Amino acid sequence: MTMLDDRQTAAPWPAAYPQGYAVVDVETTGLARDDRIVSAAVYRLDARGDVEDHWYTLVNPERDPGPVWIHGLTSAVLNDAPLFPQVARELSARLAGRVLVAHNAAFDWSMIAREYARASVVAPVEQRLCTIALAKELGLPLPNHKLASLAAHFGVEQQQAHHALDDARVLAEAFRPSLHAAARDGVRLPLLECRPLTEWSDSPLAPRVGYQSAYRSTSWRPSRKRPACPYPNPGRYQRDEPLMQGMRVAFSGDTSIDRELLEDRAVEAGLHVATSVSRLTSLLVTNDPDAATSKTQKAKAFGTPILEESAFTHLLRDVAPAASGGPAALPHQSPGPSPE
Repeated sequence: MTMLDDRQTAAPWPAAYPQGYAVVDVETTGLARDDRIVSAAVYRLDARGDVEDHWYTLVNPERDPGPVWIHGLTSAVLNDAPLFPQVARELSARLAGRVLVAHNAAFDWSMIAREYARASVVAPVEQRLCTIALAKELGLPLPNHKLASLAAHFGVEQQQAHHALDDARVLAEAFRPSLHAAARDGVRLPLLECRPLTEWSDSPLAPRVGYQSAYRSTSWRPSRKRPACPYPNPGRYQRDEPLMQGMRVAFSGDTSIDRELLEDRAVEAGLHVATSVSRLTSLLVTNDPDAATSKTQKAKAFGTPILEESAFTHLLRDVAPAASGGPAALPHQSPGPSPE
């Protein structure tokens, strides 16, 4: 076990670091697009990671509570809990002006963003920080990326795993020495932009082959297998030209339109939605092209064109029909396809 003296830093506190943080944990009915939050907790921290206050609430998900064996919240417990719109104002007051911090922050943020979208309220979050990403930046010798491992590294005791309030407390206590270590060593904080959803639909999406909304322990995102794209890949997108059916499109980062809606629209237009970037990828869609994600880094290395979401959705209005014949070869393509 490693203990850090986080009360002292070798250098002045970085002025570029955020002035406040909201350490968040949510428990949910599952991991799919239509799953709901059943409890939420927020620890507010100042610029140096010291706790200012904390808050916790149950949330009535208006559906089956999902994996009760994990979060322990039954329908009987949740029936009298407030609905998300009833707690949205208090949650907003605790998130506003702060960086959202979570362990696997993409998941917590996506669940929060969807709840706000359902309530027709804009989430007051501009940036998030994932403590898994920060642990990697610091080079912490963790055996895995579980919260329990991060807590053990800093000597933080977990009292009730998968209880939102205790998980948020544990993360807040582990984040403080992480933040001080980053300040001491001049480490860049892995901050990412949060883009609230401006378009959301509760209506069922078109049936998808292999789709399952059940809870999965290995990944927060459900399986979304699709039929193979019927059109050949025409190659990379060319600037000032229309998209063409068969093009392979990958997405990275937050989108204003719910990701699954955006992906379904791309498929309906005759495009192939790729889960990663390779030499065969025609286009990467991201609102943060400078983010140090694997997709943006690969796109830049391969010379894959990058477009923002607004430009992509504009091009989706008029996708050119597929060309006859086989797929076109990409420039500088190495022998053999790269898996996506």
